[in-house]
Amino acid sequence: MNAFFTTLNSYLWGFPMIAFLLFTHIFFTARTGFVQKKLFKGISLSLKNKECQGKNISPFQTLCTALASTLGTGNIIGMGTAVALGGAGALFWCFITGLLGMATMYAESLLAITCRTRNKDGVFVGGPMYYISRGMGSKGLGLFYAVAASLGGLVTGALLQGNAIKTAVQGFFRLEKSDSAFELDLTSALLGIIVSVLTALVIVGGVKKIGSLCQVLVPFMGIAYMLACVAVMVVNRGYILEAIKLIFTSAFTTQAAFGGFAGSTIMSACRFGMARGLFTNEAGVGTTSVVSAAAEGDTKENLSLVTMTAAFWDTAVVCMVSGLAIVTAMLSKGEEAALVKGDMLASLAFDTLPVFGRPVLFFSLVTFAFSTIIGWSYIGERCVEFILGTKGVKLYKLLWVGAVFVSAFINSELVWSIADTVNVFLVLPNVTALFSIYGKQKSRR
Repeated sequence: MNAFFTTLNSYLWGFPMIAFLLFTHIFFTARTGFVQKKLFKGISLSLKNKECQGKNISPFQTLCTALASTLGTGNIIGMGTAVALGGAGALFWCFITGLLGMATMYAESLLAITCRTRNKDGVFVGGPMYYISRGMGSKGLGLFYAVAASLGGLVTGALLQGNAIKTAVQGFFRLEKSDSAFELDLTSALLGIIVSVLTALVIVGGVKKIGSLCQVLVPFMGIAYMLACVAVMVVNRGYILEAIKLIFTSAFTTQAAFGGFAGSTIMSACRFGMARGLFTNEAGVGTTSVVSAAAEGDTKENLSLVTMTAAFWDTAVVCMVSGLAIVTAMLSKGEEAALVKGDMLASLAFDTLPVFGRPVLFFSLVTFAFSTIIGWSYIGERCVEFILGTKGVKLYKLLWVGAVFVSAFINSELVWSIADTVNVFLVLPNVTALFSIYGKQKSRR
């Protein structure tokens, strides 16, 4: 099964799909009049953390919940993989993709807020399934998106991130890993119980409880991780200028094997850098717009600006700081780095910090993964509500907690492959709707 999905994904997520998403980002950058120029306004609006009187969430809570669903282990482990496969130049293309993706995220959020409604509990609900159904006029495609996102959430948000916590624990305590599909042992059982109970305590409180946790957890974990990355760069400060130069030059030139980097071409740097940027901020997937639809604020444009900044923080800041720390550490290690696999490059970087390097990496991996579990649970719930109504949400919460528990026992390789496949079924209907609604608006003029 893993071989099948791996082969399938090599076609589904090849250059045509990446080029298609990049074109989407460029198109909406032009369509919105380069909305990225309003970045600082969006940041300013997001910091005005006004408490909502109803059951919805504030703009700041919206941003933190959106970041909770996008900031994951991919921002840490994924950057090492991108550098290993695409060279240091991959970081440049990741940065560019993050900046362009802000426009698509703005468009998604604007449509989600425009087409949202209130459920029986008085909470705003919206997202791609709503603007596909209402704005595009295709209820069947909206239902398809909701089904794909709710099932994909169980894979991407619950199983994968729960398993990432287990992997972090095994790495930190140097526990032996098994190559079998399932690991039925006491450590896995205890970890599954702890994480699933913590998850249940948060998601049972609904969007207000999720938003309240995220507004505390996300800034704390994000700042702590970036300070640690800065500390890595301080230790390797003699290589910072060389790393920055290498990032820019290798983005446009063929790079031979040197200093621990695999030989790469311009195409591979572009491909893996863009892929990491596209996948980590979820612009084009549409899932963050489900969160933005729950926000209260003055205008839908301002609320969309707040959500748009999530792509900036996730890709242009966290990914870039993480990647730069990895590159400086690789340069400092020289030939030793050539023997390290991509998914272990973050460990290589943090091992350059005495005493607290490994604990900080462990803390970052666990909190990033747990925040994704919480953020994605809300997205999945709203998709199930679109399908079955509010009566289906309680059952989905039980399934979510159960999936988090099971994640401690599984081998994640197959789950990662399935998650990549599921994402295709989110991107295609979502981007189709964005262009379709744009076309309708243009024809009415």
